[in-house]
Amino acid sequence: KTLNYNVSGSDLSKSYLSEKMQSQGIKIFDKHESSNIDNIDTLVVSTAIGESNPEFKRAKSEGISIIKRGELLAKLLNQKTGIAVAGTHGKTTTSSMLSTVLLEKDPTIVVGGIIPAIGSNSKCGSSEYFIAEADESDNSFLFMNPKYSIVTNIEEDHLEKHGCLANIKKSFEKFISQTTKEALVCEDCPNCDVILKNEKVKTYSLINKKAFLFADNIKVEGKKTYFDIYIDGQFEGQFILSIPGKHNVYNALPVIYLALKFGVSKESIKLSLSEFTGAKRRYDILLDNDEIKVIDDYGHHPTEIRATLEGAKSIETKKITVVFQPHRFSRVKFLLDQFQGAFDNADELILMPVYSAGEKDEFGITIEDLLNKINHKNSKIALSEEELENDILNRKDSRVYIFMGAGSISSFAHHFVEKIK
Repeated sequence: KTLNYNVSGSDLSKSYLSEKMQSQGIKIFDKHESSNIDNIDTLVVSTAIGESNPEFKRAKSEGISIIKRGELLAKLLNQKTGIAVAGTHGKTTTSSMLSTVLLEKDPTIVVGGIIPAIGSNSKCGSSEYFIAEADESDNSFLFMNPKYSIVTNIEEDHLEKHGCLANIKKSFEKFISQTTKEALVCEDCPNCDVILKNEKVKTYSLINKKAFLFADNIKVEGKKTYFDIYIDGQFEGQFILSIPGKHNVYNALPVIYLALKFGVSKESIKLSLSEFTGAKRRYDILLDNDEIKVIDDYGHHPTEIRATLEGAKSIETKKITVVFQPHRFSRVKFLLDQFQGAFDNADELILMPVYSAGEKDEFGITIEDLLNKINHKNSKIALSEEELENDILNRKDSRVYIFMGAGSISSFAHHFVEKIK
């Protein structure tokens, strides 16, 4: 729209983002109907849209160009100094952190979460820089030819599409080969071994002092994390984060390096990082008073959960109750063994039914199977939101509630806060 294209779209659910687009003059339909695409040149579809969709069917029958959302994103990014952030976990936080630190450069931004500094997940900037989250779930990141890329980690996920870890690693190899200048890769992730050999790769680590980017002297004091950074063996100073967890120190390393490379002053970087509160739904504090703290968190993969709760344990003083809504039957099935011990840093676990995300329940896995595999000493199942509400709303003790998952659990967390208020 900002580039003077006529834009319209359709979505079954409204949000404040869609309302914001409407205020900019973008027509948004609340139903999927073939008449929505009268007089269009191109239909852009997300991965959630199948060929049975009436708009898709009409576009196909009339020979209208159909492209994936990831393909359009790549077309835009490839025209600029593109910085693509990829990885199984940490993409949204890292790309949001980079966007915040580079705001003074007026970059174009397209990430997967709401960045507090801009109140949105996207921004059309006037400079050469284009920051985007690169989605490996459907390999749409392979449309990209970024000048710079970041790979936070590589793990098993979206196996219903990729089949096995070896295929995921091959996709990342290709992604790195398509990066034209530099790729910053976390060498502490064992599955990144296949891409470390590429000559464009510069490594970052919290373990290996000889890595190109290395963080040392990590200390947590109160709610702040302090760390020193070394770039190519040279000490570059101490930086401070206001978001918990060692995983966020990892996220900060490539951000600091790229910001310095693009001409942002060290003082400006330090200030931006110290004020960065994370993307929405990434340890997002909805309520914090003497009695109760409520946190909304997107974590749904066992590794994400483990890292988030490790960070929470390091800063929270009250007991921690996690309400977890598993995301997709396929993920629970394929990653079942990895859930064991993932919630050990929680004092209590309440497990909700699986959020299907449109999948059919045909993977032969039950919520009881997951509970048994997690094997938490103080855990139970709440079969409905009503049951969950009746349980936790009437409690009198002081504690932290972390609502975790990529589905409707976020809406419940907000509803819970309203009830408390």
